[in-house]
Amino acid sequence: MTTQDCLNLLRSIKDVAFATVDEKGMPQIRMIDVMLVEEGKLYFCTARGKDFYRQLTTSGQVAVTGMNRDYQMVRLSGKAQKLPEQKKWIDRIFEENPSMKGVYPGESRYILEPFCIDNGVIEFFDLGKTPIVRGRFSMGNSKAGEKGFRITDSCIGCGTCAAGCPQQCIVSGEPYVIRQEHCLHCGLCYENCPVQAVEKRGV
Repeated sequence: MTTQDCLNLLRSIKDVAFATVDEKGMPQIRMIDVMLVEEGKLYFCTARGKDFYRQLTTSGQVAVTGMNRDYQMVRLSGKAQKLPEQKKWIDRIFEENPSMKGVYPGESRYILEPFCIDNGVIEFFDLGKTPIVRGRFSMGNSKAGEKGFRITDSCIGCGTCAAGCPQQCIVSGEPYVIRQEHCLHCGLCYENCPVQAVEKRGV
């Protein structure tokens, strides 16, 4: 998987969840269509009268999540930017998404504003495989960083972590090693290690 593959997956799902935070600091979520993805960027639009528009233009911070029927999920966290040349982009979006013409007929389409996410962090999960498969990708200039857990040199090799791992993604060694591409990040190894040799990554 690549960043573009993940964006293409969101586009194929199309109706995905977009989350923002309102002026009171409360989380808000709604279903929004992914209108276009190209060159590592995701495009969508919303009407100027909506709370979603106000939240986007206040902070721009947004989280996007979608899952397909094969239990493949993409989560994108980034910053949305309103695009210049509004009419050009709205016309382009309508060309790529002809069903929009029935929702906003004629000139009414120009109540919509186009937005682009070109910086952020993407996480991919394939929950339809055993063990699960996951990946973490940078988008634009953002740095993906590390998440999950790692086993330190304090490991005594007892195997408690491997025995309890629900995905069996911990392999023996000195120290034991978590195969990050299959880890659920559940924290069971962290809680059960008798010598606290497991630590969180990216803290």
